[in-house]
Amino acid sequence: MTASLRRFSQEFKDELCREVINTSKSIKDVATAYGVGPETLRNWLIKHREANGGTETELTLPERARLKELERENQELKAEALFLKKAAAYFAREQR
Repeated sequence: MTASLRRFSQEFKDELCREVINTSKSIKDVATAYGVGPETLRNWLIKHREANGGTETELTLPERARLKELERENQELKAEALFLKKAAAYFAREQR
């Protein structure tokens, strides 16, 4: 069986690299989401960093952990706010 080679635009490669660098997502997560192999994305990331002279800083492990914690907390707070909004609307209807 012959595997077909897919061609990706440089813009697509750069966008995936920026997503890995600027978010707390792992290379594997981003690669899976876009249907690209993790090793392929890792190679693109190496070339992207070389081309940009390392101007974009990668988050350190503690920074990534803190970011994930904050994202989780933010999601919980949004859920709580939505619940309170629905409860307030329910009790407002009940008062009438």
